[in-house]
Amino acid sequence: MESNSIVAVVLGILEGLTEFIPVSSTGHVLLAGHFLDFDSPGRAFEVVIQLGAVLAVLTVYAARLWGIFSAAPRDPESRRFIFAVLLAFLPAVVIGVLAHDIIKRVLFESPTLIAVMLVLGGIVILYVDRWARNPTYHRAEDFPLGMALKIGFIQCLAMIPGVSRSGATIVGALLLGADKRSAAEFSFFLSMPTMLGAFAYDLYKNLDVLDAGAMGNIVIGFVCAMITAIIVVRWLLDYVSKQGYALFGWWRIIVGSVVLLALAAGM
Repeated sequence: MESNSIVAVVLGILEGLTEFIPVSSTGHVLLAGHFLDFDSPGRAFEVVIQLGAVLAVLTVYAARLWGIFSAAPRDPESRRFIFAVLLAFLPAVVIGVLAHDIIKRVLFESPTLIAVMLVLGGIVILYVDRWARNPTYHRAEDFPLGMALKIGFIQCLAMIPGVSRSGATIVGALLLGADKRSAAEFSFFLSMPTMLGAFAYDLYKNLDVLDAGAMGNIVIGFVCAMITAIIVVRWLLDYVSKQGYALFGWWRIIVGSVVLLALAAGM
């Protein structure tokens, strides 16, 4: 029990550090849990602790969110932005519900798949980071509705662990004309309904397998994820505005390659 609690702290910190950078937090947490032999009933831990990261975004963006929602009754731009985020969220609702069991019982149980997706995703990020030039959109609030919906469909690729939800949405936004900062910001805003929905649905599906010990570990992971995610969110926008996403592409390739070597060695 104590050992599992320590691992829950490690995994919670890992979740918070990786949720909003394009390296796949779920992939990192699943791989770390595999090598640390962490027991997660129904794989609920890996999904539910993401709520901590959601609350981190709500904390950092509280004033901006209040401004958007309070202005919505009289400001068409605020209403359109809210609708754009909800529209981008819609594909994940439909596909997530239909494919939930396959994702959790098959894809979440394949460390090899996760490692391969980390490497492939890293290559894509390196390419797009260099290719994306002369952006059209510099504010997340300015993304057209059609663009938001396309980003929503691209986000669904992240249901394959190792792809990365933030990575998919950021790459999608960059390819569709966003600059690096607004791509990250739209990913932040889209994470709120997406991760809240995943949290609620996964908790509902796994209530029968969550005992007191499992819930205790989830709470520990949740708190650690929230604290570390606040730090990352505050840091990330300035970093990517100046340096881009290449660091995260190389990180994915290195981690994925090391994991593949470890798995080949029978670890």
